[in-house]
Amino acid sequence: MQRISDRVNSLAVSQTLAMSQKSAELKAAGVDVVNMSVGEPDFNTPEHIKEAAKKAIDQNFTFYSPAAGYMSLRKAIAAKLDRENGLAYDASQIVVGNGAKHALSNVILATVNPGDEVIIPTPAWVSYVEMVKLASGTSVTVPSTIDEDFKLSPARLEEAITPRSRAIILCSPSNPTGSVYTREELQALVNVLARHPQILVIADEIYEHIRYNDQPFVSLASFPEIADRTVVINGVSKAYAMTGWRIGYCAAPVEIAKAVAKLQGQATSGVSSIAQKAAEAAYEGPQECVAAMCEAFRRRRDLIVKLASEIPGFNVNCPQGAFYLFPEVSSCFGKSDGAIRIGDSNDLAMYLLEKAHVASVSGDAFCAPGYLRFSYATSDDNIIKAMHRVAEALSSLH
Repeated sequence: MQRISDRVNSLAVSQTLAMSQKSAELKAAGVDVVNMSVGEPDFNTPEHIKEAAKKAIDQNFTFYSPAAGYMSLRKAIAAKLDRENGLAYDASQIVVGNGAKHALSNVILATVNPGDEVIIPTPAWVSYVEMVKLASGTSVTVPSTIDEDFKLSPARLEEAITPRSRAIILCSPSNPTGSVYTREELQALVNVLARHPQILVIADEIYEHIRYNDQPFVSLASFPEIADRTVVINGVSKAYAMTGWRIGYCAAPVEIAKAVAKLQGQATSGVSSIAQKAAEAAYEGPQECVAAMCEAFRRRRDLIVKLASEIPGFNVNCPQGAFYLFPEVSSCFGKSDGAIRIGDSNDLAMYLLEKAHVASVSGDAFCAPGYLRFSYATSDDNIIKAMHRVAEALSSLH
């Protein structure tokens, strides 16, 4: 038997990817599964972006790229941050990674030492805790509930801070809840963080453009009290339907950007040359495609909220961003259909996969037992089909 490192053995498997895999296996076996487990837009990448990639191939952008990314892309990202967010970043402060996930992991590895504490408001994306674990840090999870709109309060943030606190990861709009912090809510958190200058602020803003209220997006890096110690994580996957292109970035204080580029140079080197040229076109080209996709997600949000609210046992709120519904489902626990007893969210997710042929993700994966996550980044027909199947399956539980 080959020996596997303790580092890898300590990591949990990504439950979103695991449920997506199980869904794919059932589909391969001929089962009509509605996969609502993965956060992937079902739209095709816009044509002008694909054309830029084809042009890059024809112009022989097929060699190794710089570890931190092409300067032209980093300048395009800096221009985007200035134009859309009012943030002044030099290209030297931007590092392009293999998706926002890679960029975030690199930032944590570059800044967290063994024993450092990283504050993670929960429910939280499945990989945050595991990334901190990989860096030998300690996750300090701070829970919130559906009644609180899944938002961290200033009082709870203050309580979580200790002399060992090194960073906080805040995601708005949120995966898995779809919650979006207002400027006033962010300012209240910033007021706490301003009193603790040792804390690095990591702002996961990958869902920036998928919002359903009329308020402008507010980046944490726009608050002068913490601007010099905030790292912005973003990318093209969600807004431009470019998940498979694997382009994300961090915009950071120059010392952190240099550290991330150094780490990346020894791990992966530069990311795909062709995908980088496509990302340039995404940032510099027409933006109507972003608004059109967001409007489709808004319609789907309204549809799934309506249908899920009618399901007995589901406590549903109305997410203001991203493309996830995160209902509270604990009233289903302890029930049985005569053959299967539902003990927790994991049981319920498996029950819905096997009985309703709908793939969701247990809230346990997001440090939130008692919830399920449904991605509505799929068609209206699939949403209707899935919610009807879920309602029918749950009606068998007593």
